Amino acid sequence: MVKIRLRRMGATNRPFYRLVVSDSRKVATGAALEEVGFYDPRSNPAKVEFDRARIDYWLARGAQLSPTVKRLVASRPASA
Repeated sequence: MVKIRLRRMGATNRPFYRLVVSDSRKVATGAALEEVGFYDPRSNPAKVEFDRARIDYWLARGAQLSPTVKRLVASRPASA
């Protein structure tokens, strides 16, 4: 199954996340099919940017959102 989930990036104690489309059987840090956005929790307010069209594309093809990504997408307006 394909999932849209967060991949942790950044240094120790300085997290930065990318929203990636990847196979759920692979590790979260493994190769991704596509990067569709990012989430920076350290900025004030937290910064979330993603490509709504690409997320909709993957959802139409059966991808599932992780619970955290589902909350982020639902709570933020999309930015192209």
